Amino acid sequence: MTRTSRSFRIAATATATVAALGLLATACGGDDGGSAAASDGKPVTLTYWTWTLGAKSTVDAFNKTHKDIQVKLTEIPSGTEGYSKMSNAVKGGNAPDVATIEYQMVPEFASQGNLIDLTKYAGETVKSKFPDAVQSLVTFGGRTWTVPYDVAPQLYYYRTDLFKKYGIDVPKTWADFKTAAAEVKKQDKNVRLASMPKSDSALLAALAWQAGGKWFTTEGDAWKPAVNDAPSKKVAAYWDGLIKDGLVQSYTAYSPEETKARTSGKTLSFLGASWSAGGLKTAMPDLSGKWAAAPLPNWGTPATGNYGGTSYGVLKGSEHAEQAAEFIKWLTTDKAGVEARLADLESPSSAVPADPAMREVAAAKFDTAYLNGQDLYKLASEQVDAIVPGWTWGPNQLDVYTAVQDATAKSGFAGGIEAGQRKAESGITERGLKLAK
Repeated sequence: MTRTSRSFRIAATATATVAALGLLATACGGDDGGSAAASDGKPVTLTYWTWTLGAKSTVDAFNKTHKDIQVKLTEIPSGTEGYSKMSNAVKGGNAPDVATIEYQMVPEFASQGNLIDLTKYAGETVKSKFPDAVQSLVTFGGRTWTVPYDVAPQLYYYRTDLFKKYGIDVPKTWADFKTAAAEVKKQDKNVRLASMPKSDSALLAALAWQAGGKWFTTEGDAWKPAVNDAPSKKVAAYWDGLIKDGLVQSYTAYSPEETKARTSGKTLSFLGASWSAGGLKTAMPDLSGKWAAAPLPNWGTPATGNYGGTSYGVLKGSEHAEQAAEFIKWLTTDKAGVEARLADLESPSSAVPADPAMREVAAAKFDTAYLNGQDLYKLASEQVDAIVPGWTWGPNQLDVYTAVQDATAKSGFAGGIEAGQRKAESGITERGLKLAK
């Protein structure tokens, strides 16, 4: 489970500079939430919103071992729907104490005032437990906004039995991928190598990241969006071409139709991340031993993007920030917390902890039987080192994602990134931030 120095460059610029973030250097990020305790002597009850696998087992384990704090779990949708729900809850004054916040959403949620400043509650934990590059995903403006949980290098998942049936090799490059896709279609007009959803802007961003794209950069105190930069256009054209030629499907991400196609053998592989392995066992239990993971196909040089990756924050309005931070610390840096997340047999997690000390704990606990004994954590850790450095998340990421998704549905990925660029530019101006000329 060793990592080279390149691992620590994952997000050297993954969050904006203090100057460009602007509002983060002020007191916009919500009050500190206080640390109110129950006045009747009963345990403090925290509300916790997440979509992540393994959440139930972690909450159950925490509640069994902590007398003064109890946690109530609510599962919410992932993606834009989940973040909209959180934002609306803050506005309505009924937000949860703790919520999962993916790294790409931390700058936006902090700058909008949706997060409580966790510096005094978790700042030291973040400094002492996580590599600098991971710290930079959650700490800016001189403050700690969330606590990291995992990193999420992209991986390629494929049906070993069906690859053998169709006589195709695991593609190493995107050129290989296209060749294999054509071969599968040639052999069976009802089967495709993979599906590229038009509804998953995060996947498109990760693929652009792998190709060398940089959707946002900063110049001094100004933002420079480039959602439609050359690498992103290359990625968009590639997938638009495959879809136009009928070489891949385009099911809605995480839909019953997408799962059915994989289960029935109509889709032979998919583009995922380290966390995807946990969901395979839940979604397709009868296919144990028939799936394997490999590095994502590349453009000629081994590389990958970061597809998601989560942290935990305390939302504005919480009256129990101190207790929430205690729960978060247990989730992210405690052996029992990491083991509990992986112990959920109904919804097992395969997340790769951002805390290096927890990686071997996770690897030892993860059940490799479904992947026919493959060491997923070894592969994922190697791919962490292949994540292209230099990516920056923008201050209006949710709106950009929505614009990309809506336009892609109508005019393909090329239209999606153009719409994303327009929304990035207008959103920066609307938020009172500087737009680079």
